[in-house]
Amino acid sequence: MARLFHCVGGVLSPLLSNVLLDELDKELERRGHRYVRYADDCNVFVKSRAAGKRVMASLEAFLCKRLRLKVNREKSAVARPWARKFLGYSFTSNFKPKLKVSPQSVKRLKAKLRPVWKQGRGGSIASTVARLNPIIRGWVAYFRMVEVKARFEELDSWTRRKLRGLIWRQWKTPRTRLRRLLKLGVDAPRARAGAMNNRGPWWNAGASHMNQAISNNTLRGLGLVSFLDEHRRLECFP
Repeated sequence: MARLFHCVGGVLSPLLSNVLLDELDKELERRGHRYVRYADDCNVFVKSRAAGKRVMASLEAFLCKRLRLKVNREKSAVARPWARKFLGYSFTSNFKPKLKVSPQSVKRLKAKLRPVWKQGRGGSIASTVARLNPIIRGWVAYFRMVEVKARFEELDSWTRRKLRGLIWRQWKTPRTRLRRLLKLGVDAPRARAGAMNNRGPWWNAGASHMNQAISNNTLRGLGLVSFLDEHRRLECFP
């Protein structure tokens, strides 16, 4: 299995990166290495850790002495392909690797959505969904080449739970929560136990009383776009 060398140059625009690093491309081709590069983000694939360390050292010397560029050591490493990322993508450790979303990309998405959840505490769920949908569509479109769909399923579940948590917050008091749960079809004993518990919004959002009251179909009816469904839709287009 190939190992990965990851090299990141200085802070350059993509255009300047391509001009400056054209000589690096030619050097890698001259050496017969397999590599991918976008702007100053470059992965070089070799057959062993020893080869990775040797190539990393020689390319760092080439970049510093020949091109007078500094390698970002914090973002560079010799590692297995599935332990690294490239443009937000990563790989599985299968014999025939598959493309997947990197954990770092998921973390960045959740950070991007943090203001949406914060604004949602004082607004309607419909308006929160309206703010979510363009972000979801754009994110899935970027990762349309992904072959492993588990991340999309996890994000669907996480998003629905966050929305249920917002609804729970908006109900505010135990009396309101009980009334709402009963109105939404939860049986009286479970509605009462759910409304009167002292747990926080995240716990209640994952509990059975909220999953019954605010079903997946309910959220879909509000217009919520599914990460997984959007990816499947895009798969239909070449």
